[in-house]
Amino acid sequence: MHLGPRLVVADHVAGKLSILDIRTGRTTARLDRRHLAEHAGFLALPRDRTAFVDDRAGELLVLDPYGPDHGRPAVEARVPVAVPAEHLAADRSGRRIAVTTGLGRNWTAWSDQLTAVDLAADGGPSAVRVRTRTGEPGVTFTGSPDDPMVVLRHREPGELTAYRHAELMAAAPSLPPAEPAYTLPLPDHDGHGDACDPLTGGVFAAAGSGVHRARVDGGALVSADTLPWDVGARSGGRGYYLRLDAARRTLWSVVRGGPAAPGHWPDWTNDAWWHHLDSGRGGRLGLGPGLVFRLAVLAAHVAFARVHPDGDELILVSTGGTVPAVSARLPLPPMAGAPRRGGTPWDGVQRRAIAASPGASLVAVTRGGHGEVHVFDAATARQTALVTVPTPLDEGGHLALITPGDASPSDPVGR
Repeated sequence: MHLGPRLVVADHVAGKLSILDIRTGRTTARLDRRHLAEHAGFLALPRDRTAFVDDRAGELLVLDPYGPDHGRPAVEARVPVAVPAEHLAADRSGRRIAVTTGLGRNWTAWSDQLTAVDLAADGGPSAVRVRTRTGEPGVTFTGSPDDPMVVLRHREPGELTAYRHAELMAAAPSLPPAEPAYTLPLPDHDGHGDACDPLTGGVFAAAGSGVHRARVDGGALVSADTLPWDVGARSGGRGYYLRLDAARRTLWSVVRGGPAAPGHWPDWTNDAWWHHLDSGRGGRLGLGPGLVFRLAVLAAHVAFARVHPDGDELILVSTGGTVPAVSARLPLPPMAGAPRRGGTPWDGVQRRAIAASPGASLVAVTRGGHGEVHVFDAATARQTALVTVPTPLDEGGHLALITPGDASPSDPVGR
């Protein structure tokens, strides 16, 4: 049986999750009372699986989106983890996972818990919690496949700390403090965005001064030259998101500039920033004013959703040529409750989630508050489907798009 892409739609406010066949619009599975940790997002795993953290139940769930098509349950595994989940990442095999904790619905950092997970432990999936450092750390993996290391990216002060996953799993009960095997200071206190390269083991941390690089070498965590945000004739701003297009071995981010005050968000500038890991070539492309945050990687494009009072749009950047270029700007229907001038673009307003598969030309964008997901084909720059779900998708919800055998697990950081 040839199975097409599966779309996972999570309404983290309503506590609902649906798995749909995009080709037919058929819902293949539903989960109730599941509140996805929206900031941590979905983590792609091998064998067409995906994982997320239920922030209310305190569980990591491994989904098998194609399971219901073959008589298997949609939930393959459930593992207890510390919450509120801030970030999650996996090693190259997808067996070992790490989950960090953040603020949740609190104004100041209060949790220092890190959860290490082994999905293939003797006796079934296992999790161990330890204490590290209070904050909102990002997380990636590095090291050899036989001895993977969990790397945390801290703010205030900036620092990378690396822990052997095997040692975390061997920690005693009752939340002992964990001592890192390696540390590396970061010059910034404003880190925001993480990526790792499974091919080389390099880890990347976005901060105000650029993308900081590190790797394990000779028994130490060592740094390399920082990649600047300023490229060519375009300068200013900093990236607030970082993602790897593993097929083209390219890092992507959205560089935001303009006035700092959140109330002036319609005047923020946004550039797509890219850097090819092997050639060292890079560049920036203007996307337009407003709010652009997360991006999605397709087979031959990278997609961005831009929110602005004058109209929202989906922006497609072609990656098939020598240099990336904007290939289409597609209007998106307005959202009731969208951000307004003078207010912040994230508090008490509707947003958009975006998802794609590196094995297909499809990209999905939510219409927060309306229970709609608009699906486009980047190859034709046209909308191909409108998916509706029984909940409003307040705050934009969250999406994952899976194509059988795609390269999503090659980006082993939750999105």
